Amino acid sequence: MEEIKTGVYICHCGLNIAGTVNVEEVARYAGTLPNVVVARDYRYMCSDPGQALIKDDIKNLGLNRVVVASCSPRMHEPTFRRACQDAGLNPYLFEHANIREHCSWVHDDRQIATEKAKDLVRAAVRRVFYNEPLEIKERPLNPNVLVVGGGIAGIQAALDIANGEHRVYLVEKEPAIGGHMAQLDRTFPTLDCSECILTPKMTEVGQHPFITLLAYSEVEEVAGSVGNFKVRVKKKARYVDEEKCTGCGVCEEKCPWKVDSEYEVGMGKRGVVYVPFAQAIPHVATIDKERCVYFLKGKCRACEKFCDAKAIDFEQKDEIVELEVGSIILTTGYDVFDSRRIPQYGYGRYDNVLTGLEFERMTCAAGPTGGKVLLKDGRQPESVAIIHCVGSRDENYHEYCSRVCCMYALKYAHLIKENTQAEVYQMYIDMRCFGEGFEEFYRRVCDEGVNFIRGKVAKVTDVALTEGEQGKLAVIAEDTLLGGIIRVPVDMVILCPALEARFGAEDVAKLFTINRRADGFFMERHVKLDPVATATEGVYIAGCCEGPKDIPDTVAQASAAAAKALSVISRGRVVIEPTTAQVNEVLCQACGRCEEICDFHAPKVISKDGLRVSSVDAALCKGCGACAVVCPTGAMSVRHSTREQINGMVEALLEV
Repeated sequence: MEEIKTGVYICHCGLNIAGTVNVEEVARYAGTLPNVVVARDYRYMCSDPGQALIKDDIKNLGLNRVVVASCSPRMHEPTFRRACQDAGLNPYLFEHANIREHCSWVHDDRQIATEKAKDLVRAAVRRVFYNEPLEIKERPLNPNVLVVGGGIAGIQAALDIANGEHRVYLVEKEPAIGGHMAQLDRTFPTLDCSECILTPKMTEVGQHPFITLLAYSEVEEVAGSVGNFKVRVKKKARYVDEEKCTGCGVCEEKCPWKVDSEYEVGMGKRGVVYVPFAQAIPHVATIDKERCVYFLKGKCRACEKFCDAKAIDFEQKDEIVELEVGSIILTTGYDVFDSRRIPQYGYGRYDNVLTGLEFERMTCAAGPTGGKVLLKDGRQPESVAIIHCVGSRDENYHEYCSRVCCMYALKYAHLIKENTQAEVYQMYIDMRCFGEGFEEFYRRVCDEGVNFIRGKVAKVTDVALTEGEQGKLAVIAEDTLLGGIIRVPVDMVILCPALEARFGAEDVAKLFTINRRADGFFMERHVKLDPVATATEGVYIAGCCEGPKDIPDTVAQASAAAAKALSVISRGRVVIEPTTAQVNEVLCQACGRCEEICDFHAPKVISKDGLRVSSVDAALCKGCGACAVVCPTGAMSVRHSTREQINGMVEALLEV
C-alpha cells in the first residue's frame, strides 16, 4: 500500500473564521496528526496564491491527500478539487472541512470554536485516508430542449435557444401562448402596451423554424436523465383541425352558447368554440368539450355548419407525442391569490370590488369596457381605493412580498387619474419601489395628487354610517402616520392580490423530480450562485414558477436558463459525477427497496445473466445515500461516502 502523505491547509477567510477561531493553533495541531506531512494557514486559501500553496506542495512534497479547512464546500470544494487536479492529483483525493458555517459562525467562545475546528480537521484527515481516486465519465448529449410553459418566460427561453439553431419543443397547456402577460394592458414603469411588446415575440415563436409549438398540451411522463430525457406529451383534442382553421372567428360568432371568458377573468363572455384572444398564437379555434352542448347532449353542431374551411372535427382524439431532449426548462408561471379567502375585503360580495387582473382587463381598449374605468352601473367612479398586499406579507396567507404589487398599484392610480376625475387612495404597508425607474414612477404618481395612506386595511363594507357613505363602500383602515383608524368612502375598491405557486405545482415537481420551497415555488439549486438550476441535472426553472418577479426579471431569468441549456449543448457531452451509488451484486437480493426510496429513480431492479439484481443509472443518481440506508443486505454503497470513510470520521470525532 502506498504511503499516505497528507497536506492540511487552514483558511482565515479574512476574519470570518480567524475572528473566532485561532487558525494558527489549528494549523499547528493539524501538523501533529498521523500521515500529515505539512500543515499551513493562509488568509484566503481560495485565492490564486492560496491555491498555489497546495499545487506547489503536491509537486514538491509528493502529497497524495489534501485537506482544506475553510468555508462552505458548496462554494469552494470545486475550486480546490481543480487545484489538486491541475497539480496532477485525482480531485477525489481531496477533502473539505467546513469551519466557517459549521464552526466560527455558530460560536462566540473563541476557545470552544478553536477546539471544534481541531475536531473537524481531525475528522477530515481521518476520512481522506480512505478516499480513493474516482473517474469522471462522459456521454453524448441530445441537443434538443423542452420548454414547459408558454408565458413570457417560456417564450424568451425558447427564442434564445432556437435563435442558436437548436430544436425547441414549447409545451403550453392553454390553447394559446402568452400567459398572464397577454392579459395586461400597460406595463410599469414605462407604460408601454403589454400586447405591443409581447405579440411580436409570440408571432416569432409561432413562425420560428426551430420551435415546435405544442399548445393545448401537457407533459404526462418524464424518464431518463440530463442529455437523454424521454418525455411523453398529451396533445389534447381541440376538435378543430389546426391545418385547416383560419382563425376567422365565424364559429365563435355563430355559437349560440356563451360562457365566462378566462382571458377576460370572467368580465366578458366567449363562445364554447373560441379563439382565446385577438392576438392568440396559434390563432386557431378550440371547442370547450366540457361545456359544448353537442358533447353534453348530442345536439347543435352550429360551428360545423358555418365553418367554410371545414375545420371542425368532432371525431378528433387526444394524441401522445414522444419527445427526446437533453435539457428541460420549466416556466410554468404563477396563480393569482383568490381574494375571496379574505372575506372582509368584500370580493365576490360587492360589485365594485375588483382584483388587479380584472382592472387590467377593464383598462384595456380591447377589454370588456373598451378601456373605460366604469362602475357596475356604468358610471365613472368619483373615488377609488387601491389595497396593497392582499394575501402577501401576511402570516395567515403568504409571508413573502409578491414584489410587483406596489408598482402595479401605482400604475392603476396613474391610469385612473389619466381617464377619470376620481380621487385615488393608495392603502399600503410599505412602498417597495426597487427597480430601474420605479422610484421615479412613484414620484410621478405622487405629483399627480394620489393620496397615500400607510396602514393595513381591516375591512371593506357597504354599511353606511354617515350621509357621505350612502351608496358607497367604506374602507376601514389603520393610518399609522396619523396613529388611528380611519374610514374612507369610495365608489370602487381594487385589490392587489399575491402571486402564489400554481395549483398542481406539487405534481409538476414530482414529475420532473425537483424540489419546492415552503412557500410552494420551485426550489433553485443555490439561491445566489445557481438560481436557475435545480437538484435534477439538466432541469432548469425560470420566471414566476421560481418566485414572484416582474417582467424584466422574468425575461432575464429565462435568458439565464436558456444560457444554461446552451452551455450544455455547446459542450456536446454530459459529465457524470462519479460520487454515485454502486451495487455489490453478490449481496443484492433484488428486494427493490432502493428503487422505492429513491426520489431520482436511479436504481432499478433488472434481469442480468438470469438473475434479478439492482442496477444504478449513474446519470440520475445524486449520491444522496438513501438507497444505502434502506438496503437490508448492505449491497448498496455510495462512492466517496463509503462505510470506511464515514466510520473513520465518526471515530475521529469521538476521540478526546
